Amino acid sequence: MAKVSLKDIQTLRTMTGLGMLDCKKALEESEGNVEKAVEILRKRGVALAGKRAGKETAEGIVYAYIHPGDQTGVLVEINCETDFVARTPAIKEFAKDVAMHIAAIKPRYISPDEVEQSFLDKEREIAIAQLKEQGKPDNMIEKIVEGKMKKIYNEVCLLKQPFVKDDKQTVEEVIQALSAKTGENVKIKRFAKFEIGE
Repeated sequence: MAKVSLKDIQTLRTMTGLGMLDCKKALEESEGNVEKAVEILRKRGVALAGKRAGKETAEGIVYAYIHPGDQTGVLVEINCETDFVARTPAIKEFAKDVAMHIAAIKPRYISPDEVEQSFLDKEREIAIAQLKEQGKPDNMIEKIVEGKMKKIYNEVCLLKQPFVKDDKQTVEEVIQALSAKTGENVKIKRFAKFEIGE
């Protein structure tokens, strides 16, 4: 085990928001390399989130956000396992960040399983028409359309979108990290966006 400095532990804590012991173990495992330690902690977060995914999330908060200019507003419900965690600054900050993300990026659904088949059918029809207009051969159109349909989920599903405050992570990955940090299953239950003239 590599000896790690208190300064590196504090740096890692600031970057991840995780406890001193978790940060110390990750730094020891990565032989003092902070970037590798972050990666180790992110992988552990995904594993922990996976273990907690079945836990009931009956507590949480509803956060209201009004975008500057008073033209857009967002309500978002964040659920977790206990009211204690629901009242923590980490959950409140996450709710605010998600509400700002929704106002800026305008997702239509939370996850791919919520996307209506009628919406997908219409998008498929539009994509086929565009490709035919461009003169693409019929045998290529289906493959191209399949690729476009996968990209649609990233465009319209909140969990699959690159997070507005850190586009190296999706919103889903940010939730996994928050679940690891809080030790609880955290979910975005629902949201509503209101925009003048919409």
